[in-house]
Amino acid sequence: PKPQNAITVAVSSRALFDLVEERRIYEEQGLEKYVEYQQNNENVTLKPGPAFYFVKALEHVNARLLELYPEDEERFDIVLMTNNHAQVGVRLINSINHYGLTIERFCMTGGQSPIGYLTAYLTNLYLSADSEKVQEAIEAGIASATMFTANKDVAYSDTQLRVAFDGDAVIFSDESEQIVKEQGLDRFFEHEQLNENKPLAQGPLKGFLEDLGKIQKKFCTKNERLNCPIRTYLVTARSAASSGARVLKTLRSWGLEIDEALFLAGAPKGPILVKIRPHIFFDDQMFHVEGAQKLGTIAAHVPYGVAQKYHKSS
Repeated sequence: PKPQNAITVAVSSRALFDLVEERRIYEEQGLEKYVEYQQNNENVTLKPGPAFYFVKALEHVNARLLELYPEDEERFDIVLMTNNHAQVGVRLINSINHYGLTIERFCMTGGQSPIGYLTAYLTNLYLSADSEKVQEAIEAGIASATMFTANKDVAYSDTQLRVAFDGDAVIFSDESEQIVKEQGLDRFFEHEQLNENKPLAQGPLKGFLEDLGKIQKKFCTKNERLNCPIRTYLVTARSAASSGARVLKTLRSWGLEIDEALFLAGAPKGPILVKIRPHIFFDDQMFHVEGAQKLGTIAAHVPYGVAQKYHKSS
């Protein structure tokens, strides 16, 4: 698809593939040895990284869209966005072809930050294993997250893309989270009830949830609602009775539907995520990311909002 029609997901090579050993060689022996190792092993297929099954699920959605809308270009376009040198490209291409992935656009920046290219590629979502680059992208206004590998192997759905989002500082702004951090929970509950009918401001991943919603509607239009290959989840630490209405009313005011909303009232998110088995779970707080990771969920950290300040000082 042409970039202006596509939903562009830019993925770094370390998010798509497991490059832990290669990274170690780069850090301990330098760039020349790293490039030499990659060239000597270019026929050795790389193992899947944390974003691999998410990308596979996006491609399954594309295949279904092509069946229903053969002429339509509004589908996912995966771009490999990496600061690798071009000499490493052959191994990446061989691995992509081995797994039957359709990744035609490559951006290999030879050691330079790829962030400037994200805007040029009209990127809707950027996934990387490099937290500094993700922070840079978030500051540039691009929906981004740092990928973390799950600590256990889990079977993911081959027929349905499942995406789970935290609410505050991910889909929504961090305005309510600021009150929790600075004034405590009681003040937060009071604030949310007073402002129940005032929509929350948007957060960094609202646009990507919107993109998923647009694609879901295409399946609904063809009477495929029950067979839709995308399912979205809101997994929030909010309590339903005391602070849930504002969230649901905000989504309604945006014209967005979420398939499942789980209000956990402060309970751990990990056990719920094990049941959902999302291909990716977005959260702004590292302790939720780590809790999810431990139980086998591939989690992505969104470095946005007031929680980052508290995370750094703890």
